[in-house]
Amino acid sequence: MKKFGFVLAGGIAVIILLSALGPMMGLLISLAILYFIYKQFLKAESTGWKIALGILGVIFLMASISNAPAIIGLVAAYILYLVYKNWNSSKHTVVKEDADPFINFEKQWNELKNY
Repeated sequence: MKKFGFVLAGGIAVIILLSALGPMMGLLISLAILYFIYKQFLKAESTGWKIALGILGVIFLMASISNAPAIIGLVAAYILYLVYKNWNSSKHTVVKEDADPFINFEKQWNELKNY
């Protein structure tokens, strides 16, 4: 039953991720261009060039905001990562320690050899 839940969650996450690939690429490109505009704005010395870069920056900022569905795609990618990571994990791990002194000695000796 646990595997069925993982398959269901993973399938939904893949569908959402694939549907959000376009906005994710648009967001990536618009943020990269916005970054370079910002760097050029800091280097610019003339007021006219700063105004032109400011206008371009606002345009690309609006383009970045319009690609907000990409955030849903990022959440779907994270959920897909969690499904992949937890696919074969088991919650119940039983560690049995023996009271035998020789086994404890061997375990401690191996720990000391690692240092």
